[in-house]
Amino acid sequence: MREKVKKGFEHWHVVTVYLMIYDAIAINLSYFLALWLRFDCQYTAIPRDYFDSFLKFAPIYTIFSLVIFWLLRMYKSIWRFASYTELLRITASTAITTVFHGVFITVIFGRMPISYYLIGAVIQFILVLAVRFSYRFILFQRSMFESTKAKSDANIMIIGAGNAGRMIIQDLMRSNRSDGNVVCIIDDNHNKWGRYIEGVPVVGGRDSILSAVEKYKVKKIFFAIPSAPADEKKEILNICHETGCELKSLPGIYQIANGEVNVTDLKDVAIEDLLGREIIKLDLEPVYKMLTGKTVMVTGGGGSIGSELCRQIASHNPKQLIIFDIYENNAYAIQQELLSKYPHLNLTVLIGSVRDSGRLQDVFSTYKPQIVYHAAAHKHVPLMEVSPCESIKNNAIGTYKTAYAAMRNGCERFVLISTDKAVNPTNIMGASKRLCEMIIQTFDYMVKNHRENEIPPLHAHQPEDGWAPHDDKKITSHTRFCAVRFGNVLGSNGSVIPLFKQQIAQGGPVKVTHPDIIRYFMLIPEAVSLVLQASVMGKGSEIYVLDMGEPVKIDTLARNLIRLSGKVPDVDIKIEYIGLRPGEKLYEEKLMAEEGLKTTDNKKIHIGQPIPFEYDSFIEDLKRLMEAAYNEDEAEVYERTKDVVTTFHPTNDKSRKLQTIA
Repeated sequence: MREKVKKGFEHWHVVTVYLMIYDAIAINLSYFLALWLRFDCQYTAIPRDYFDSFLKFAPIYTIFSLVIFWLLRMYKSIWRFASYTELLRITASTAITTVFHGVFITVIFGRMPISYYLIGAVIQFILVLAVRFSYRFILFQRSMFESTKAKSDANIMIIGAGNAGRMIIQDLMRSNRSDGNVVCIIDDNHNKWGRYIEGVPVVGGRDSILSAVEKYKVKKIFFAIPSAPADEKKEILNICHETGCELKSLPGIYQIANGEVNVTDLKDVAIEDLLGREIIKLDLEPVYKMLTGKTVMVTGGGGSIGSELCRQIASHNPKQLIIFDIYENNAYAIQQELLSKYPHLNLTVLIGSVRDSGRLQDVFSTYKPQIVYHAAAHKHVPLMEVSPCESIKNNAIGTYKTAYAAMRNGCERFVLISTDKAVNPTNIMGASKRLCEMIIQTFDYMVKNHRENEIPPLHAHQPEDGWAPHDDKKITSHTRFCAVRFGNVLGSNGSVIPLFKQQIAQGGPVKVTHPDIIRYFMLIPEAVSLVLQASVMGKGSEIYVLDMGEPVKIDTLARNLIRLSGKVPDVDIKIEYIGLRPGEKLYEEKLMAEEGLKTTDNKKIHIGQPIPFEYDSFIEDLKRLMEAAYNEDEAEVYERTKDVVTTFHPTNDKSRKLQTIA
C-alpha cells in the first residue's frame, strides 16, 4: 500500500506545490507593489486604511486565485512545451482574478486608488507568466548553447537576407539538426549591411564572401535566393566555389509562396546551376493538345533524349506510344518506368534498326504513327571517326529510310533530332547529321511539290539498275518534315559530365582535351521541350535552333565539378590536357552564317532558313554515298561526304591519309 502511494506521487506534484507557493506570493506581492508605486515607492507614505484593507483581503484573494488557477489547469501543463494555449489560460485567469479583486475589496473594505487595480493586475500577469515561460526559455537557451557548441565546427554562411534566408535560419535554430551554426549573412542590398536577422549579422555583399568565409571560419554556404536570375546565381556560385566550402541551394521559389522553406529543401549545387542562363520555358499547351489521342512513335526511344520524349508524351494521353530502339536494355528500362507511372498507357515497345527497311515498313504499316520523333542516331564523335561508314549507314541512310516509311504510311509530322555539330562540321558524325537535315529538307520539298512518288526507296543491296523499285501503290503524302538543332545535353549518354564525375571519383586526373575548348549546353527537359514545340510549329523544312546563351569552357566546367565534389582543382584532383580528339573542334556553332535567322513568338527559339541545293542530284549523291558506306570504303565515304556537304572540312581527313598510304 505504501509502495502504491509512493509510486503515485510524481515529480510534477512537487513542482505543483512549489508553483502554488510561488503564485500565492506573486499575486499578493503584485498588489503590494501597486500600492508602493502609487505612493512614490515609500512604504511609510502608504495610508494605514489602504494597507489594512490590502492585508485583510489577501487571504481571501489568495485562496480564490489558486482555485481559479487550478480549474484552468495551470498546474497540469508541461511547461517545457508552453505555447499559445498556456498564454491564453494565464490571460483568462488574470482577467477573472482582477475582476474579483476589484469588486470584492471595494465592496468589503472600501475603495482603493485606481492605479492599485491596474498596476496590480499587470504585475500579477507578468509574474505568473514569467515563472512558467522562463522554464521553457532556459531549456531553449541551454539547447541552443549545446547545439551551437556541437555545430561550432560547421559554421554556415547564408547567401540572401530575404524571406528564404530568414526561414532557413529559423529552421536551423529551432531544430536539433547537425547541419551547423549560421554565423553570417551575405546580401548585395547595402541597406541591410550591419543589421541582423535572428541575431545573425549581414556582413556585406558578394565581394565580401571570401573574406567572411575566412573571418567566420565558414565550412558550409547555403544559397537562399531562389528567385535570382541565372547569370547572377552563376556569378555568386562561382565566387563561392573559390572558397572550397560545401554548397547547397534552394531549387525554386515555390516554397516561399507556401511558407514552407526549411533546411531539407536545400539541395547540392548542381553543375546546371552554373550555366549562367535561365531555364528555357515554353508554352506546351498546344503541343499537349496535339499529342492527345494521337499515335506517336519515338525512334531511339531508350536513349537520353528519346526516353525524356516518351515521358512527356506519355503524360498527355496519346492514343498509342510506340518506342522503337535497337538496344533492348534501354527499351526495357523506359518501358517498365512508363508502365509503372502510367498503368493505362497504350504502350508498344519494338526492337529494330532504322537501317532495316523491311522492319520499318512493317512497323509503320501496322501501327500507322501520326507523329514521329526521330532520335535514333550514332552521336559519339571520336567513335564515329574510326567507324565513318557506320555513321553514314545509321545516321544518314537510317534517317532516309525512316522518313520514307513515315511518308509512305500517312505520317502527319516527322521531327528530326539534329545537333550543332552539323554546322560547318569537322567530323564525320557532324557531317552525317547535316546529311540528315538535307534529307529532311529534300523530303519536305518533294512532298510540297507533289513529287513524293519520285522519291526512291533506298536499300543496302540494290538491283542492277541501282534502285529498289516502288510497288504499285501510289503515294499521296501530306507529311511535314522539320529538324531541331541544339548543343550538348547535360546528363545524356556520352555527355562529358558523367565522365568527369567518374574521373573525380577515381581520384583523377580529370582529362580535358584543350584549355580553350568551349561548348553550348542545355538540359534534357529543355531539349525535349524544343523538340515538342517544333512538332507543332513546323510547316516544313525548318531547322529550329535554341538560344542557348553563352558557351561554357569545358575547362571551367571540369574545375567547377571538382569544387562541387569538395576538392581543390590541381591540388586534390589534377587536370590533364590531352589534346583535341579526332574530329573535334575548339568551338561549336549553332547556325551556319548563310542560313540566317528568323525569330518566332518565343524569343528563345529561332528558325534557320533552309539552304537551297539541288534536291534531285542530292538523292543520286546519297545513293553513291550509301554504296561506298556498305562497301566499307572509308576513303570514298569521306570524299563523297565532302562533295555533298560543302561545309564539311574534316580535321581527320581519312581520305587524304589513305590516298597517301596507297
